[in-house]
Amino acid sequence: MQQTNGIVLASRSPYRAELLRRLLPEFQQVAADLDETPLTNEQADHYVSRLSHAKAAALAADPALQGHVVIGSDQAAVLDGRILGKPGEMEAAVDMLSDCAGREVLFLTGLCLLEAGETRRFEHLDRTRVRFRDFNRDTARRYLEREAALDCAGAFRCEGLGINLFEAIDNQDPTALIGLPLIAVARGLRELGVDPLAPQAVPS
Repeated sequence: MQQTNGIVLASRSPYRAELLRRLLPEFQQVAADLDETPLTNEQADHYVSRLSHAKAAALAADPALQGHVVIGSDQAAVLDGRILGKPGEMEAAVDMLSDCAGREVLFLTGLCLLEAGETRRFEHLDRTRVRFRDFNRDTARRYLEREAALDCAGAFRCEGLGINLFEAIDNQDPTALIGLPLIAVARGLRELGVDPLAPQAVPS
């Protein structure tokens, strides 16, 4: 079993925590409070990779976490080169989903694993393409009234009712769209000396 203080998830997201529990029954969850505003003219792939690394690095700098593996991740939806963030409120979410209707949206999920106090790191960028079916604002509103998705990039939850809004999903890791690409996380943990299948998975 993973030691409680061996792994730190640098996120307050309940969705990422739920995903990580598929690999590790025990870990710490500590929010990395950062300014997540995109830089001027920043490309979306650079944006999610930068924030993923910044989240992990912010906690890895804590002397109390030396030797721990810190996991940072960030996600953005991209439509016509424009980054779609988390809508936060109903009307913005309805607008966002309405813009996506009948379109293909690229979801980028960045991942960074750092061993605190060491130079070892693992980084990954997942690209998932979602083709939305055509629907109207009333459909978008009905969906949002039934499912809490205002805190999700793109204003939907693919693991829930949001799947009703899609025509197709093209990806290599279905967990990436939820917020944490577990295939890459498992690979990164192994590269940093943590075997999620070991009875006592700790950094080596």
